[in-house]
Amino acid sequence: MIVHGSTVSIHYTLTLEDGTTAESSVGGEPLTYTHGAGQLLPRLEEALEGRAEGDELRVELSPADGYGEPQEAALQEFDLERVPEDSRAVGTLLLASDPEGNSQQVRVAEVREDTVILDFNHPLAGERLTFDLEVVAVETGGGPAADDGSEPREES
Repeated sequence: MIVHGSTVSIHYTLTLEDGTTAESSVGGEPLTYTHGAGQLLPRLEEALEGRAEGDELRVELSPADGYGEPQEAALQEFDLERVPEDSRAVGTLLLASDPEGNSQQVRVAEVREDTVILDFNHPLAGERLTFDLEVVAVETGGGPAADDGSEPREES
């Protein structure tokens, strides 16, 4: 059963409100995370709490429970020269780094005569998200979680 600290492997398919698939692990390696470590959206972790290997579920998230609503303050203006010439088109995705070396995906929102407006909102901000999840494996306490009704015994 999934509890705080469990190592969990899941397959997921993320679908947007218009029915398009944004991302999926099905057919590839499952996503493995530590439950309760903040590696998933909080509402996804809540929905997975107490689930077991083999469980399947659908979780629908509002923008507030997903990546939030787009924020106007996340649109920032930069000198045109700071953006590579071949990336100066609306919709182009770029990777930006802050002074601490953290990377973030940004989108070109507008190209002006001397400046470019970059959108630092998460690409899925404002979207209603549907996650179809399958719990592939659950490990707790360093080993596979099992509830076969047996009592622990001393090894001889």
